[in-house]
Parts: sequence; structure tokens; C-alpha cells
Amino acid sequence: MKKYQLTVISREGTGRSASRRLRKAQKIPAILYGKHTKPETLAVAAPEFTKLLKEIAGGAALIELKRDQAAGTALSFLQEIQRDPITDRYLHVDLQEVKENEKMIINVTVHTTGESTGVKNEGGILDVASHRLRIRCLPKDLPAFIEVDVTNLAVGDAIHVGELKAIAGVEYLDDKSQAVVLCVEPPAEEVVAVAAAPVEGAVPAEGAAAAPAVGADGKPLPAAPAAGDAKAAAPAPGAKPGDAKAAAPAAGGAKPAAAPAKK
Repeated sequence: MKKYQLTVISREGTGRSASRRLRKAQKIPAILYGKHTKPETLAVAAPEFTKLLKEIAGGAALIELKRDQAAGTALSFLQEIQRDPITDRYLHVDLQEVKENEKMIINVTVHTTGESTGVKNEGGILDVASHRLRIRCLPKDLPAFIEVDVTNLAVGDAIHVGELKAIAGVEYLDDKSQAVVLCVEPPAEEVVAVAAAPVEGAVPAEGAAAAPAVGADGKPLPAAPAAGDAKAAAPAPGAKPGDAKAAAPAAGGAKPAAAPAKK
């Protein structure tokens, strides 16, 4: 297991004011927890810490802390990193001290390898259910990542903790039935019915109500009189308004009186 180095210095003050002063000086407040020692407040240079994280690239790593000659060195790993959600600046670093001859418990990131047959041939979607796994091992046996081969994973299949490839000196602490990677079916596409817009000049289907006519002012025009409606019949030519007798017979209505026979 490769070891990385990080220079740290002891810090006296604690609290928000002291932490702000450190960050202004391009330093990050840190703390080192130990199983056999009391927590130690430290500070690390921000540029050096940023460079270290790029080298680690998200993997688990052993970090040798370089302190002054009186304190000596210490072996540790990154327990937690706090960052500002807006500026993304590093706010605080938690380090866990370990011993070469003692087993440690650490969370390690899962990496998938290969191309799932379910994704390649069946249109499935690869779902990493457990991004980190909890393991126990000696510092010398610490893997940078937990690699999971998904080549034979078909749609509907899953790889569980109990099915992971064994790593020498490493013990998986998560439940053996816990899913690590799955290949699932893609979500079904929803078909939404959209009503078709009316086409200008289209004839309504038989039995369907026709759309009302609209005048130039946008208001609906009065409906035309229905056939056989005597009340709506137009008046006969020459008839005075209001002369009901002069009204022309409606179509389909009563027949007009016969003309008198010539003598």
C-alpha cells in the first residue's frame, strides 16, 4: 500500500475566530484522533492538501503526517473532509491515526469494471446501490478501491456483498445480503394523448355537433331557423309588419287555402 505524506503543524487556538484566521492564512484546521492518544488539534497548508487529494483521486490511502522532531511522525487516513457548500473551500479535516500492527475499520469507495451485458445487449441501466463499503484490515492490506466486475450482470441481476471477490487480508463488515450493484430495466415511457387542433374548413363527423358560427366581432351569430318552424317563417312579400295573416307558410307546415273557382 502506497503511503502519502502531509506536513502538519500544531495549533493553539480553537473556535470560529481561530479557524477564520487560519483560513485567511491559507491553512485548514484539522484534528487527529487516536485510539491510544488524545485528540490533537492541527493545521495543514491548503495548497499542499489540495495536491494530496488530487494524487489520492478519491481512493483510500495511508497518510504519514510529518510534524516537528519532538512529536515525530504519525500514520493516519482521512476520516472526514468538510467543505463550504457555496465556495467549495475546505473548512476542516478529520484524520484517524492507525498503527502498523493493528487492524483498522475504514470505508472504501466501490469501482465497477467491465461492461454489463444487460446494459450492452438488453438496454438495462447500471445502478450502484452501495458507493462505499465498510472493511477491516491491517494498514498494509488497505485497498485503494473495492473493484466489482459487472461484465456478466444481466437485467434483473444484482451483486451482493457476500458475492464480492475476496481480497487478501480484507474483511467486509456490511451485511452479506446488501446489494452493491444492480442492472435494472429502463423506466417505461409514458404516452400522453394530445387533443388535435380543429382544422379550418373541416366537416364535422356525422352525429357530431357543428361549431357555432362567429361574426366579425368575435361573437357567435344567431342560429338559422329550423325547417318546419312556423313561428320563424319569413313574412310574405308586401305584408305589413305584425300582420300574422300575411306570413308565408313555413316549409312543411299547413297548406295554403285553395283559390276560389271562377263562375
